[in-house]
Amino acid sequence: MSKRTLVLGSSSPFRRAILDKLHLDYQVAKPDIDETPLADEAPQTLVARLAEQKARAVAKQNPDFANAIIIGSDQVAVCDGDILGKPHSTAKAVAQLQRFVGKTVVFLTGLCVYDARTDKADVICVPFSVKFRNDLTTAELQQYVELEQPLNCAGSFKSEGLGISLFDSLIGDDPNTLIGLPCIELLRMLRKHQINPLAGDNSLA
Repeated sequence: MSKRTLVLGSSSPFRRAILDKLHLDYQVAKPDIDETPLADEAPQTLVARLAEQKARAVAKQNPDFANAIIIGSDQVAVCDGDILGKPHSTAKAVAQLQRFVGKTVVFLTGLCVYDARTDKADVICVPFSVKFRNDLTTAELQQYVELEQPLNCAGSFKSEGLGISLFDSLIGDDPNTLIGLPCIELLRMLRKHQINPLAGDNSLA
């Protein structure tokens, strides 16, 4: 039986940095999918659907991964019931952060571990909440965006960096969720496939 390959189906450097810390052997592939939300789609449903689609797309688009275990993930921020994505510009990042002042923003991360061999997917949505300071000034927010350039981050901040200065509190089980990859749940899902960094070998024959 051929050796299994673990694949991160994401082009995100943040997710890759998290996975590097877990001492797992893995490859990276960028999924090519349409990430447009469906009509009236709930944010929890959206991130779960896209996480699974990303994992399945990697398998479909890369014949070499027909025997692989593939990780897919997707994240959105929700504030006042609205789904918020990446700002992509300084002005939009500052505007997004201004909207968050004094509010609690919920980050929803869809996570999928897909077994391309059996065509079975394990999918979950993991929430994490951030309470923003109510005394943040526009000057502070502009300075933050200028210093850290969080233009490709949902929510317009990097919690693992200076973004922590924007918060009153964090509410959730796993701070990695906020960065885009819930490690506690991911490792639980991978152990079902006998992939365990603590066992000394993360590849399954």
